[in-house]
Amino acid sequence: MRKLFKSKKALSPVVAAIILIAVTVAVSIAVAAWMGALTFTFMKTEALEVVGYSWSTSSPPTYIDLSLKNTGTADITMNAIRVNGATSGVTHNATSVVWKPGDNKLVRVSYSYASGTTYEFLFLTSSGKQFSYIQRAP
Repeated sequence: MRKLFKSKKALSPVVAAIILIAVTVAVSIAVAAWMGALTFTFMKTEALEVVGYSWSTSSPPTYIDLSLKNTGTADITMNAIRVNGATSGVTHNATSVVWKPGDNKLVRVSYSYASGTTYEFLFLTSSGKQFSYIQRAP
């Protein structure tokens, strides 16, 4: 029995260091892949920006054309547009329109506007986000 313990050899320090480094690299690659997957699935954001506008030429104006851009990383689907908090009397061409990231769309919002009055446009998306824009009628 004593002979069995005497002939037992340990791993050399070099081999042990190589195994330790290999395990560390494998674990760090697995953690990096897991964190990367979390980042791409949880970091999708909706961002909508008004990049231009033009009022109708009638007096008082009957509609405004808004140029909207999706500046986020997720698709945006418009559910409703409110003018000064009201949805009644508001007509637009943006319901169920899908904006891919980077897309520009022209949205016409018709309402009974009064000249010289400031209006708040509230854009409601299918995910529940709200984006507002304020403009004064000519």
